[in-house]
Amino acid sequence: MAIYIVQQGDTLAGIAQKVSYPLENIAYDNQIPAPYNIAVGQAIWINNEVSIATRNADFSGYAYPFINSYVLEQTLPYLDDLDVFSYGFTARGDVVRPPVNDEQMTDAARRYGTRPILTLTPLDESGRFNNNLISSIVGSEAATDILIGQLLEIMNQKGFDGLDIDFEYILAKDRDLFTAFVEKCTLLMNQNGYTVSVALAPKTSANQVGLLYEGKDYAGLGEVANNVLLMTYEWGYTYGPPQAVSPINKMKEVIEYGISEIPSYKINMGMPNYGYDWPLPFQMGVTKARTIGNIEAVQIAIANNASILYDDIAQTPYFNYSDMYGSHQVWFDDCRSVLAKLNLINEYNLRGASYWQVMRLFRANWLVQQYLFFDE
Repeated sequence: MAIYIVQQGDTLAGIAQKVSYPLENIAYDNQIPAPYNIAVGQAIWINNEVSIATRNADFSGYAYPFINSYVLEQTLPYLDDLDVFSYGFTARGDVVRPPVNDEQMTDAARRYGTRPILTLTPLDESGRFNNNLISSIVGSEAATDILIGQLLEIMNQKGFDGLDIDFEYILAKDRDLFTAFVEKCTLLMNQNGYTVSVALAPKTSANQVGLLYEGKDYAGLGEVANNVLLMTYEWGYTYGPPQAVSPINKMKEVIEYGISEIPSYKINMGMPNYGYDWPLPFQMGVTKARTIGNIEAVQIAIANNASILYDDIAQTPYFNYSDMYGSHQVWFDDCRSVLAKLNLINEYNLRGASYWQVMRLFRANWLVQQYLFFDE
């Protein structure tokens, strides 16, 4: 395999000699800074393996307009779509543009042959999803017409190639109205040469209870949109107990329900590009986890002499450590868990995957993706 698990007593130089691959290449691919410290249990991607790619797949990633230009340019070669997060709207239907100019993103995307996608969200002034704002749009034909008209103008002006509709916490009473809204967006966008995707909360049954789920009709939305994103992440979250962000057993449950309602060739599964560091002991309503990057997680393990473990059910790495502030538990992703997740695309014959989000560079992820899938 192209993955090496660090053992007690290993050094990066010794690993390089053992696998007959240059130390500098291993360090670069895995973002290991000099003096090349590593952690017991760390998974290292060795990029000297011949690709086993047998098919192409579609990959997209969300990013804010303030993304670092180096991170963006390192990531774009591996993306088919770049989802610019995000454009909003008023109750009347007027578009609210991002507070930061997004031309850096759209210009860079076009240079790399990546499609820039306009992401539309019902975020209010506090930055939260506002279901009353959703109701005002989907319940008004006039507001919908204003919104779509202005979106088309912006997409033509800025060179966007598609629209991604990311509405969360839709009220149950607005379920069918939201599906009709997506249908109208798709009809008008397609007529003007643009595609439409829609993000779906991670349901496992048609009648799943909860504000996150009741407003999303999988079958209806899968029929009217060009493609969908199953948001197969956030089991581990800021205010929840320590666990994997995207445990593979839970991802499978969502995908299996998804393909029962939506053609698999329309489905992108969600991929997280982050982890969490939880202070212990966990207390519901009190404990708040800190969001961290996957490379940062390994550096935390190294700094605190922690051994990285691997949960075989979630197929996700984790570790415990203690510092001056107390005990912690960290869950994140490495090349092992990325490989396991991306293999689901082939297992279920999915369209591809969408990453939330690509603001942090995780180079090994893209090398694993390249190993599994060829780019047309």
